[in-house]
Amino acid sequence: MAGNSDPLSPRAKLAVTAGKAVAAASRAAGRGSGSVIGGRVALKLDPDLLARLAQNLDVVLVSATNGKTTTTRLIAEALRAAGPVVSNALGANMPAGITSALAGGSDAKFGVIEVDEKYLAGVARDTSPKCIALLNLSRDQLDRAAETRMLAENWREGLAGSKAVIVANCDDPLVVWAASSSPNVVWVAAGQMWQEDAWSCPSCGGVMQRPGDDWFCGECGFRRPTPTWALSGDHVLDPHGSAWPIHLQLPGRANKANAASSAAVAAVFGVPPQVALERMYQVQAVAGRYDVVQFQNRDLRLLLAKNPAGWLETFSLIDPAPAPVILSVNARSADGTDTSWLWDVDYTRLTGHPIFVIGDRKLDLAVRLEVANQHFQVCDNLDQAVQMCPPGRIEVIANYTAFQDLRRRVGN
Repeated sequence: MAGNSDPLSPRAKLAVTAGKAVAAASRAAGRGSGSVIGGRVALKLDPDLLARLAQNLDVVLVSATNGKTTTTRLIAEALRAAGPVVSNALGANMPAGITSALAGGSDAKFGVIEVDEKYLAGVARDTSPKCIALLNLSRDQLDRAAETRMLAENWREGLAGSKAVIVANCDDPLVVWAASSSPNVVWVAAGQMWQEDAWSCPSCGGVMQRPGDDWFCGECGFRRPTPTWALSGDHVLDPHGSAWPIHLQLPGRANKANAASSAAVAAVFGVPPQVALERMYQVQAVAGRYDVVQFQNRDLRLLLAKNPAGWLETFSLIDPAPAPVILSVNARSADGTDTSWLWDVDYTRLTGHPIFVIGDRKLDLAVRLEVANQHFQVCDNLDQAVQMCPPGRIEVIANYTAFQDLRRRVGN
């Protein structure tokens, strides 16, 4: 690390070197980036390696069901105004992937780390973060993720008494419940489009009242905190009431909300909102998301949507009907093998769009679209779907591994 008076121990250095060698071998074998397997090997050799690598960094952790990867990128761009940044930019967000990322940042001042929701408490314990951004919690990977209320409880217990500044979305009751155990919380009004996981009070189980943009529990009085930062249209309002314009190349309201939270995080480290927001404009796509690619002489825009909340946000981005839409759903282990979440998505929002369905679980999706009275065609693969699409830019929406499959096919 830069100016490090406490260099890594010989064991830690060996662990880093071995991890990098294994990662390089994995890449050479064509098995992906190698960051996860490299991190696993390094942590086997030195179980305390993550803590050692983080000890001289100002660490920011970012956790949520949706928007982690994008917000991590936006924060990293903003903080580069104040010094070098190391980040797990490709989204390997469990301890092994995080360890690999930090091992590559020997001269960094800041570590900006996306963390899977289930691992947040443990990674926070290991990395002693200066700031933790909590964006949202909703249903995801139903076969293995804890119910959202339990995840909020895990966050609440794991972050209780944390020395970190918690930057939290005051519009999500589950996030507020989780963050409220911390002594130093900065509340951001970032909005909450998907509300189906927040109708019962996480504190007492009572029914949540939602007048306008406000919310409160009629039983115990748990209520929305007053924000100090807020997303207002195309501007971020800072704690002094100043409005700063958001100029992003990333589309949609959800990314403006991510920018608002990112500006609040940057301010914790002394980067002013104007500087932070200007730097965020550099981000054009995040791990291929939002990219427009040429394939078979057509323009395809690649959109990732992994769960009901993500699909709801994504539908708001697509070109108006009759733009053709290709939907691809897999149910491999990285996606979660339970596809019952498809029934929580409002596919009537696609009415008027020609729809083409591909992916491992295309028949599950076809049944869901049939019930939603949508007109669609089931195709064998992307090539066939593109050939059948009418003119115009094609919107391609896919869940996690389906998105990776698409990127490989289009050479992105």
